[in-house]
Amino acid sequence: MTRIVVDIETLALPLETFDETQRDYLLRFAETEAEREEALLKLNLYPATARVLAVGMLNPDSGRGRVFINAPDMAGWTSDDGAVQFIPGDESQILTAFWKDLVPYRQIITFNGRGFDGPFLLFRSAVLGIRPTRNLMGNRYDTASHVDLLDQLTFYGALRKFNLDFFCKTFGIDSPKEHGITGLDLGGLVEQGRYKEIAEYCLGDVRATAELFRRWEATLSFDARR
Repeated sequence: MTRIVVDIETLALPLETFDETQRDYLLRFAETEAEREEALLKLNLYPATARVLAVGMLNPDSGRGRVFINAPDMAGWTSDDGAVQFIPGDESQILTAFWKDLVPYRQIITFNGRGFDGPFLLFRSAVLGIRPTRNLMGNRYDTASHVDLLDQLTFYGALRKFNLDFFCKTFGIDSPKEHGITGLDLGGLVEQGRYKEIAEYCLGDVRATAELFRRWEATLSFDARR
């Protein structure tokens, strides 16, 4: 089966992107400076208020992949081992390229892809007038088309949900969060023009997700079609 691991990084649009009515709406419950900072931080999580900063794709069988990075003024590069291409572009360009590259793969593998990555990619593509090449939000229980590891490792909500970092540590997998960058750092990295570090961080997430998938597949996958 042809399959691909997908992960995205997102970043809130500048507050001045929104008109006065929208800004009032977004900050309507923020009465203190701390509440304002928290409200602004949450804007990173919603596709109506944030953009796609990077999209990582990795074949869990070959270890080869691509990372599309929202940095239109950069030139592309390749990982030291030659297995991963880093492809810059604006948000429209990287989403168009992502949907095109996704076509050959029968199975998508994500961590919380149904709760975050999938709807975010679909919504942002619609905003930019891009037609997705497939529905990432199909039948939740059809793992032949989409394995969301957060669903699988919690048995569809029977167990408590943890983040990728926590599950990686539980399974003894090297967590990308242990290497000095987390999602909270992305805004500062963009301001400093450190897009290569953002792309490498996204690659770390897809590699960790791929390894978590291998553990799940070897022990907890009961799909007779494998």
